[in-house]
Amino acid sequence: MSIKMDQAQILGWLREANPDRLQELWRRADETRRAQVGDAVHLRGLVEISNFCSRQCAYCGLRIGNSNLTRYRMEADEILEAAQQAMKFGYGTVVLQAGEDYGITARWLAEVVRRIKSETPLAVTLSLGERLDKELAAWRAAGADRYLLRFETSDRNLFDEIHPPTGNRKCDRIAILRRLRDLGYEVGSGIMVGIPGQTYASVAKDIALFREMDLDMIGIGPFIPHPATPLGSGMQFFPSVNGEQVPNHELMVYKAIALTRLVRPDANIPATTALATINKKNGRELGLQRGANVFMPNLTPLKYRRLYEIYPNKACITETGDACNGCLGLRIHSIGRNIGSGPGGRRERPAVAELESGKECCHA
Repeated sequence: MSIKMDQAQILGWLREANPDRLQELWRRADETRRAQVGDAVHLRGLVEISNFCSRQCAYCGLRIGNSNLTRYRMEADEILEAAQQAMKFGYGTVVLQAGEDYGITARWLAEVVRRIKSETPLAVTLSLGERLDKELAAWRAAGADRYLLRFETSDRNLFDEIHPPTGNRKCDRIAILRRLRDLGYEVGSGIMVGIPGQTYASVAKDIALFREMDLDMIGIGPFIPHPATPLGSGMQFFPSVNGEQVPNHELMVYKAIALTRLVRPDANIPATTALATINKKNGRELGLQRGANVFMPNLTPLKYRRLYEIYPNKACITETGDACNGCLGLRIHSIGRNIGSGPGGRRERPAVAELESGKECCHA
């Protein structure tokens, strides 16, 4: 059950600068995490299966307009090999992530999911962007357990600025997330902290929305633009928000993580790679101590990993799966936590829902 905290109280904590008061926030978040999800840190093996993307997002290095990026799409056998490695390491989940790549067809990926489910005990999480209902339903029917789709910001105007629509298609990510629940997925979403033009009030609204949507997984990371993008190169600017601009530093990320733990106590919350990127020394550990309970070690083959450059200087891009696994184990034990076993899901999943005729969240 979530802690009663209205949007004004969330906003007050986001603005809080007193170190003693913030220690109280960290303590409350950590106690809530321990009471609700325990001391286990669940490991989700991340496999970045394609860096093709059809979108022109203003900050992401995978955007279709980045002609300097060498593109790749993993073969099914390569994905299965990475899933087998996740099983060998004792992970409970494999996460298949890509840009919004329509070269990944519904039929092909459904077969990959079926193979993973038949050959391993792993839960399968998909993170493939905005896809059609019929694709999402096919992957759920094939055995996919979870779907991650960040809404990034609940400010619709800001979202449209950083995520230009494709052609005439206008998508509503909140509607897609609700449809994913209808289809029987465990549903994950999240935000970036520090997007140019993002206000404290906007982030407070985002956190309140996490509670309203009863999300199973919530990822929060700093805004880090890629230099080969309009926001990273300085080609795109946002108007001043009169001193209300949220910074993209790690303290703001920790505040958002801690507050999210308080309003959504039993959710799975990762200490993200982006957080580790801005604080390579102990960003992940601090995230775990301020409300997080999940790590996502990277199992993408090294020959592809550098090419999945959403933002620059990403953490762990030169480590093998074995090295990353060993490192994270040491980090987890160093703060007195233990490694979780099994898929670590939040709730029992309902049966696959039938598609309602003509119902789509994305409109051509």
